[in-house]
Amino acid sequence: MGIALNLARRGVGNVAPNPAVGCVIASADSTPRILGRGWTQPGGRPHAETEALHRAGTAARGAVAYVTLEPCAHHGQTPPCAQALIDAGVSRVVAAMQDPDPRVAGKGFALLREAGITVQTGVCAEQAELLNAGFLSRCRHDRPVVTLKVATTLDGRIATHSGESRWITGASARARTHLLRATHDAIMVGSNTALVDDPELTCRLAGLEARSPLRVIADGRMRLPLTSKFVR
Repeated sequence: MGIALNLARRGVGNVAPNPAVGCVIASADSTPRILGRGWTQPGGRPHAETEALHRAGTAARGAVAYVTLEPCAHHGQTPPCAQALIDAGVSRVVAAMQDPDPRVAGKGFALLREAGITVQTGVCAEQAELLNAGFLSRCRHDRPVVTLKVATTLDGRIATHSGESRWITGASARARTHLLRATHDAIMVGSNTALVDDPELTCRLAGLEARSPLRVIADGRMRLPLTSKFVR
């Protein structure tokens, strides 16, 4: 399951509105071998199970599927993953947690059990919950998870007496900020920050440039100039 969780992390911030899911197909013997692995692809599809089953091929028959979230059971833009696992002939499904989406919510597990597949749940559930905190909050409470990012000096200042604030943080902290951008769906700042700092609000970590979030500026008075980096 640990491998499946690491695979799922590849999709965090890149698969909305779907959850980031990881799946590993392994042999059912005493020394399991990985037969296929997959994770939710950009934009939310193909799903992790589809990717893993495709890589495993016919070797999936009689194998065990480890998945970080309950396989879906509804027909959307892709067929149900629970049915795909059934059709592939897996013998057991080990899942971290149930999907709270009303379209799933236990239906995937029920479909698997009806087909005679053994289902085990709750493995690494806490890690899986944390991984998809935003998706779960939206399903359960209809609100997002918000990460507050503040950069200050040891004495609580965010700028010098002249208003300059560039590079209060060090290189490692700035890299962490860019990673946060890559793993969140949106980033929002106020108009004062936009005017003073002229930020790009993009992810500029090597290899993750395409993972920049939706950029939002709260500017009720429309003060942001067309020459700002945000607009350009």
